Amino acid sequence: MFYGGKGWILKRWMGISVALLLLLSAAGCAGEVEVPGMERSLFAMNTYMTFTVYGGEAEEALEEAEQLIQKVESLWSVTDEDSEIYQANHSGGRPMTVSKETADLISFALEMAHETDGALEPTLYPVLTAWGFTTDSKQVPSREQITELLQQVDYSRIQLEGNSLTVPEGMQLDLGAVGKGYAADLVTEGLKKHHVESAILSLGGNIQAIGSRQDGTDWRIGIRAPWEDGNLGVLEISDAAVVTSGGYENYFEDEEGHIYWHILDPSTGCPADSGLQSVTIIGKEGRLCDALSTALFVMGDEKAETYWRETGGFDMLLVTDENEILLTEGIADRFSLGDGRTETIRVLHR
Repeated sequence: MFYGGKGWILKRWMGISVALLLLLSAAGCAGEVEVPGMERSLFAMNTYMTFTVYGGEAEEALEEAEQLIQKVESLWSVTDEDSEIYQANHSGGRPMTVSKETADLISFALEMAHETDGALEPTLYPVLTAWGFTTDSKQVPSREQITELLQQVDYSRIQLEGNSLTVPEGMQLDLGAVGKGYAADLVTEGLKKHHVESAILSLGGNIQAIGSRQDGTDWRIGIRAPWEDGNLGVLEISDAAVVTSGGYENYFEDEEGHIYWHILDPSTGCPADSGLQSVTIIGKEGRLCDALSTALFVMGDEKAETYWRETGGFDMLLVTDENEILLTEGIADRFSLGDGRTETIRVLHR
């Protein structure tokens, strides 16, 4: 979800799901000198971002990366009246021409919605608003209100032909479940054009790595322990994206102690009660990892495992309500549990 204005901060910086562990105290071999990286930080798409780049045309690359993020945010914001998404949502059902970036992102979101049988639902925004997850006034809506709003939730009714977009009247499109991942892919492409061979990008809970560290070792990524401060463990990656989704990122508690989180099940309009605490997706494309981290959280572990077996192209780390960690075989030797952690680990094989 992308919101305009300074007030819509839904994730605290300390609540980021995936954090880069700055374990860069020394080069890998004695005598090696690690060239300092250039860094750029900004607040965009409702989160803090930090890009650290080594080598290549770093300064020019970072400047273009920041401009790119600002551009796509201005296109995809759901509350900025000048954005293409806002205008499409308030077009009265009339078709409008959108940019290539917006058309490509919508096309991908609709494709993933279809492939996940609607577990990823880019038209769920009105229901999220009813729960108050798009504002500072969180509340439990009535069953009647949810039922009424769900009548306007159906990704298959969104029409996209080339660059012509039609959002039916009463519906609202929100690309927040795929936007940061897609933006990270675009930034990655831009950095590589400037001959950057080593970089780490942090877009809130989205991490994207170009290559490996300068000493040739993998980047070490801390996976947050759900509902706790600190890390569950460390994942070692190179040239990959890592995206985590969990209910603990944005939630509220009612007077009776019931907890409600922002990842909703599109079939019910209520927080997804799937038996999972968090889902981490690892793959080559940020957009795919972003989409699946939400969709598989909604599906639950059994359906997520089936989806992984049938489609492939990514790895995943699931944390269940029973504190069991499910790891796919591709990352089994790249994840290490943190000191003192007692979770059991089960490796999934094809």
